[in-house]
Amino acid sequence: MDLSSSDALSAILNGLRLRAEVYVHADFCGAWALDTSGNRHVPFHLVERGTSWLHLPEQVPQLLRAGQLVVFPHDAGHVLSSQADAPDPAMINQPARDTEGEITTLVCGFFEFGSKTAWPLLDSLPQVIVLDLNDSQRFGDSGRLIQLLITELQHAKPGVSAVVNQLAYVLFIHILRSQIALGTGPEQQGGLQSGLLAALFDPHIGPALSLIHNAPEKNWSVERLAGEVGMSRAVFAERFKTLVTQTPMRYLTEWRMREATEQLLQTDRSILAIAEACGYRSEVAFRKAFRAVTGKTPGAIRKSRNT
Repeated sequence: MDLSSSDALSAILNGLRLRAEVYVHADFCGAWALDTSGNRHVPFHLVERGTSWLHLPEQVPQLLRAGQLVVFPHDAGHVLSSQADAPDPAMINQPARDTEGEITTLVCGFFEFGSKTAWPLLDSLPQVIVLDLNDSQRFGDSGRLIQLLITELQHAKPGVSAVVNQLAYVLFIHILRSQIALGTGPEQQGGLQSGLLAALFDPHIGPALSLIHNAPEKNWSVERLAGEVGMSRAVFAERFKTLVTQTPMRYLTEWRMREATEQLLQTDRSILAIAEACGYRSEVAFRKAFRAVTGKTPGAIRKSRNT
């Protein structure tokens, strides 16, 4: 496989500056309850040993067993607890009331996006994802990744934090892949029909997205993109809009503005240089397009990095 240029998903993840952190690896016993939502992150919990009950608003509690991973792409409110009954709010995130009963070991962490620009990737995912990593046929690679993560936590050798966080980063990519394989998107049960995640894995639209992401400065047109991926203009345009829910040219413009925003925030390049890197021959045209998409001027974005 040619890895000389990034694929569409990699380009998105790199642009969003995804990072991961594991902050809990502990045993819980007695009556306990845990809530890690509300921090604008993407929380996740792995039941390493024992069992835990997952409580979601207006839903029947769900029993999680050892080897199951639960992820909340939209930071949905949730509670993990030792009991099927809804826990007393006063006991949430407090020390266990006793030390009797089954021991449950949890690995808890979160995924975070450093980029401040809006991005629809997480919108392609359901509110809650539960993966049974005991299913080696479907999640064998993810299961081995989790075992590496747990081994690092148990041995706590020098550099453990960096290793664990990088493994968690890879785990997020596995989670995205799982949603395509399982077809458990928020809109349907028989496979993702629309949304960015479905588009990224489409055999034609995915490569077109890669072309846009890797060379936003090129003079792309619908005809040119369609030709690059071996489709007619009409079929390509319809397929692209169905999956991405935007026209190819609108998507191209918004991607360019996201790239420009990142460069304004992360570099000291001139606005003209950024405009040219994003496919604009004049600074005036770039400024106009930037404001039309973001509602702000490039200068205002650059000033905001110091606030």
